[in-house]
Amino acid sequence: MSTSLPQQAATAGEGATGTRYVYKASLVGAAHEFELTDEGLSWQARGRSGIWPYADIAAVRLSYRPASMQSRRYRADIEHKSGQRITAYSTSWHTVVLMTPQDRDYRAFIEQLHVRLKAAGSSAALIGGIGPVIYATGCLLLALVAIAITGLFARAIATGEFAGALFLVGFVALFGWQMGGFIWRNKPRLYTFDKLPETLLPAMPRNPAK
Repeated sequence: MSTSLPQQAATAGEGATGTRYVYKASLVGAAHEFELTDEGLSWQARGRSGIWPYADIAAVRLSYRPASMQSRRYRADIEHKSGQRITAYSTSWHTVVLMTPQDRDYRAFIEQLHVRLKAAGSSAALIGGIGPVIYATGCLLLALVAIAITGLFARAIATGEFAGALFLVGFVALFGWQMGGFIWRNKPRLYTFDKLPETLLPAMPRNPAK
């Protein structure tokens, strides 16, 4: 290939067909590259590389993984029958303060991967969301915080601390939007090749106006 990996990562959002995806997991090191070929899934990541026949892919897990610098961030974990796993994120690091979303290319690649797996007669487990234990822990944490905030809010109102009550309302709104969205999107589930979970994929980009 004539184009270097860093250059590919920088232009991953331009003209991708869905059979190839490139992103940078960090500012240090080479970009991660994935390509869907007739032989299988070709990949290069963290100094390793390989080609996995589609029939040898044991599982695909899609999840929503927001970061402090990018709330619109999704993740795909692809596992080989040997237990080896590779990961693709929907964002790419460009500078110390810039993590760029690659919604169109990531979604196109994930959709095409499932098309290839289905065509190959794959029996891979298709999993959506996070693990049940982590999900249950998150739900419990959310419930405990809600109980604590409710008690503090009631006390603030009873004692006339309206500024404190207003602060709690703002905190609840922010926490609920972030943590609640994470829990809602990442509910453990199974899905099929024909119906991928929309909440675990970037939104379908709109066609530009002509």
